[in-house]
Amino acid sequence: MTLEARIRAGVGAFELDVELAVAAGELVAVLGPNGAGKTSLLRALAGLLPLSAGRVVLDGVVLEDPAAGIQVPSERRPIGLVFQDYLLFPHLSVLENVAFGLRARGMAHASATAEAGHWLDRVGLSAERERKPASLSGGQAQRVALARVLATNPALLLLDEPMAALDASTRVEFRRDLRRHLESFSGVRLLVTHDPVEAMAMADRLVVLENGRVLQSGTPAGITHDSGRRGWRRVRRGASAHRRALSHATRRHTAQCLGRQSR
Repeated sequence: MTLEARIRAGVGAFELDVELAVAAGELVAVLGPNGAGKTSLLRALAGLLPLSAGRVVLDGVVLEDPAAGIQVPSERRPIGLVFQDYLLFPHLSVLENVAFGLRARGMAHASATAEAGHWLDRVGLSAERERKPASLSGGQAQRVALARVLATNPALLLLDEPMAALDASTRVEFRRDLRRHLESFSGVRLLVTHDPVEAMAMADRLVVLENGRVLQSGTPAGITHDSGRRGWRRVRRGASAHRRALSHATRRHTAQCLGRQSR
């Protein structure tokens, strides 16, 4: 299972021009400052952002090639996308959320429910199957989102900053669980993150974007050895600023909770 992509696409005045290849069994992390084009890259691969030029080939199958008039709709691509803000259906239970992707692909209700239950067991949420998303913690909600995608057995798994909305302690636990699930996933894996520590802990190869272009690409050791490069410095500064903001938000939320308990 391999991915070969040349992405040229525009979002307003922003232009994305990226060439990317991911080999079988490889986990690639895409990093870059805000506005570098990381999420736009995932949207283009998923078919949510049309290409102006280029080509997307997954395991030898052309999913998009404007010059040849090929454009497989997003719903027909064997791709799973995990968003940073979960995007769970609020009116459905945890079990129904996980079963939704299977039902959308034509699986019978009973089979989809059984498979969804299996995946909830795998992510440690079988006891929460009847709860609604609003009652879950951030870590639990992201596990439901991950289970919903993995249950469909996609050929390409796209993870758009899946830990960005989690607090520090939850991030460590979720990162460990995510790595375990990714190790058993046989398809192509692409992770977008703003956090270089997170990327180096999980990825086999890093791709650094800036202004819609690839600035650096290589192993974690190779990228950090070349740490004087402008793109890597900006990634590290952005990650530090995000961690400070997340720490502040966590302290504010804790103070609010303690205030409510004292009333």
